Amino acid sequence: MNGPGAACSGYLLSAPGELPVLLDCGPGVFGELQAVADPNDVAVVLSHLHADHCMDLPAMLVWRRWAPVPAVGRVPLWGPAGTAARIGAGSSEFPGEVDDISDTFEVFEWVDGQGIDLRGLHIEPRKMDHPPTTYGVRVTGPDGAVLAYSGDTALCDGLIDLARGADVFLCEASWTHDPANRPPHLHMSGLEAGEAATAAGVGVLAITHIPPWTSTADILAEARSAFSGHIELVQQGQELDVAAVSSRA
Repeated sequence: MNGPGAACSGYLLSAPGELPVLLDCGPGVFGELQAVADPNDVAVVLSHLHADHCMDLPAMLVWRRWAPVPAVGRVPLWGPAGTAARIGAGSSEFPGEVDDISDTFEVFEWVDGQGIDLRGLHIEPRKMDHPPTTYGVRVTGPDGAVLAYSGDTALCDGLIDLARGADVFLCEASWTHDPANRPPHLHMSGLEAGEAATAAGVGVLAITHIPPWTSTADILAEARSAFSGHIELVQQGQELDVAAVSSRA
């Protein structure tokens, strides 16, 4: 969820000498992307199809179709089953219709546990506990450094397996650990993010996806009570060098 001056979920991944990969593309992300990369150069991978993680792709489609210099080639786009229809529905000019996005995106669908090699990165999707179908991803760089991304999920065994031994664990924490405000099978608290980081034995816990109505101080305090390692509260525009974290381990 975005707040004042901040975009929704979107993270730019890159390996040395390779073109970048955009991990999720929620509202506001495409504008931020243009400040740091050429949109013609990115590939895209999606954790799931909720609007706050994918609905700036219609903006990318418009940009590539109608910019004065037409885009060359198609954007590789990986996501859950139904990705083409979901983005096509968001791109259509007419309610109830689905735009054919195949001129702009070459769409591939995730298979749980089946990794792909993309622009110097090995990306393995794992199903999480969040509707309708959501994947976390484990990203391994050419030097062996590992970034694990939770996507959106409740605490589950699959998340611990995903993050096992990761150098950086990019993990959501959407609310505090108040039972009255913590519906099941959706998101995690700061406490649960810390517990997951400890159980998985990660190097750095980088907390993200904190909505504007949740106290970041409370999230951080909860996470620190359960994880003794280094914790970052991810900020828009922040860079994390996963390889550098790995080299210090």
